[in-house]
Amino acid sequence: MSTEKRRAQIFLAGAGLAAGVLAFPITAISQQDAPVKEARLVAKYSDSSRLGTPWAKDPTVIRFGGRFLMYYTAPAPRENPVGVKDFPKGLAIGIAESRDLKSWTKVGEILPKQQAESNGIAAPGAVVIGGKVHLFYQTYGNGPRDAINHAWSSDGIVFERDPGNPVFHPDPATAKWSVGRAIDADAFVMGNRLMLYYATRDPEFKVQKVGVASAPLNSKFTKGDFTNLNNDKSILEPELAWERSCIEAPSVIRRGNKLYMFYAGGYNNEPQQIGVAVSTDGVKWKRLSDKPFLANGPKGSWNASESGHPGIFQYGNRTFLFFQGNNDRGKSWTLAATEIGWNARGPYLK
Repeated sequence: MSTEKRRAQIFLAGAGLAAGVLAFPITAISQQDAPVKEARLVAKYSDSSRLGTPWAKDPTVIRFGGRFLMYYTAPAPRENPVGVKDFPKGLAIGIAESRDLKSWTKVGEILPKQQAESNGIAAPGAVVIGGKVHLFYQTYGNGPRDAINHAWSSDGIVFERDPGNPVFHPDPATAKWSVGRAIDADAFVMGNRLMLYYATRDPEFKVQKVGVASAPLNSKFTKGDFTNLNNDKSILEPELAWERSCIEAPSVIRRGNKLYMFYAGGYNNEPQQIGVAVSTDGVKWKRLSDKPFLANGPKGSWNASESGHPGIFQYGNRTFLFFQGNNDRGKSWTLAATEIGWNARGPYLK
């Protein structure tokens, strides 16, 4: 049996997933300055295959090949799986499948492979272009040198990597507001361009901010194809008390002639919470509110430590907000989804 097949059997046999239709309340700001309300989850999922305890972060969801696929960060294994030598030690990317957006089953993993990925890979952002899944994801554990890698797939499960990875990070010589790091990629098609949103830090490596680059849609999205669009300053940075010193995990959706960015404010478990900003050009953004759109839950709830790292997903006329949460300050991580609606003022939680 090949090493790859053995690895596949190991993670699928030990998946230990939690998924299904649920009715857990989450604390949220319904819309702009509306009072806090309770919302209900339509799905909840985690992955126990690597640690024996639930751990899944950073969701991104697409529709591809007649089903829904969710890519997420999977934890570093504590030890080599039985029968497998030289198993990659770092974070990896898990893949789950659903037919209804409610029940999810793990179907694969993307393991660190290239030299740039030796410490792990994380925080994927998926987009379907020309009948292929393009995945933009970050290297991990390299501090200011972390950058965005690119891979693509015809089936959504087995990916081919760009041999020139990493394909993008801001140049601190020209984008002097940034240390040059790029993480938390979100890829969004806008006309004849692919917009690549990312999080980075200031030169002191203390404050997390958001930037954006673009590449021609007919390009290969390789190194040199992306141009940073905001060398003068970040497109969004922490200003509100609840955002503390961090804005990250941008996730963009179009509604009519406007773009909406769902973003995470605060570092993990501070708590991290989710805000929304609006734009017409994808570069200049304005917050919809000075309060979180989706806050962490009350004491004792499953997401008491945070509601973070959003992944917004549109299917037909329905919109779903995927996000991560936990109640033990990061010892475990669970992914969840809630449905949102839209009106003239913007998004609201149903």
